[in-house]
Amino acid sequence: MTLKKRFKFIEKSNSLGEISFVPYLPFSLSSPDSSISGSGLLDTGASVNVLPYEIGLQLGLNWDNYNTSVTLAGNLANFPAKGVILLATIDPFVPITLVFAWTQAKNIPLLLGRINFFQEFDVCFYGSQLAFELALKSI
Repeated sequence: MTLKKRFKFIEKSNSLGEISFVPYLPFSLSSPDSSISGSGLLDTGASVNVLPYEIGLQLGLNWDNYNTSVTLAGNLANFPAKGVILLATIDPFVPITLVFAWTQAKNIPLLLGRINFFQEFDVCFYGSQLAFELALKSI
């Protein structure tokens, strides 16, 4: 039997006070030096997972230690990014390795995109119920 967990969309408001409900996933991220708890926006339109600069610093990452450049598109195209590998723990699933484009862009959410979050998890969105369901990929 496949282990699944359902999560509710989170209420967010923008700078104009407009409210929307968005699919944020709670998790913890670990680097060799540190671990933090947070949440990421499930973004089916994002090609890659994107790690905001501040979160990388909280994890003890040093920008100069990473050599793999990543080219981002869209609103993030003008910002440098580097590839990093982190361990993500999403309760109740086993920890999983995720690859991120660590960007110097500020004031952006952590994005969980097609590479490699949606390659590791099956996600079903229930828009009318403001919820989504997560399951590890089937082997």
